[in-house]
Amino acid sequence: MVYRGCRNWPPVWSCTDGRNQHPKGEVGTLKAVFRSETQPPSRFFLLISYEGSEYLGCLLFNDEAFCRQVMELLKAHCNRSIAEIGGLDVFHTL
Repeated sequence: MVYRGCRNWPPVWSCTDGRNQHPKGEVGTLKAVFRSETQPPSRFFLLISYEGSEYLGCLLFNDEAFCRQVMELLKAHCNRSIAEIGGLDVFHTL
């Protein structure tokens, strides 16, 4: 997946509890997926837990319809590891 020519998976993770840790890659467990309340409408956020902290990541897309499809797919995979989700073969479902 790409946004404006740059890969958007896995997202950049930002710590939500102030510990200032910066995990990279397909780490943690997906806890929640929610749409952005602001523009652009073609983005959503992922909340993960990793090593006792929570992290927020943002996925941006060029196409709003594709964004909705990916968001719904990820919502169906909450409480699974990001690495497992990243390895899903979803070509036939999108």
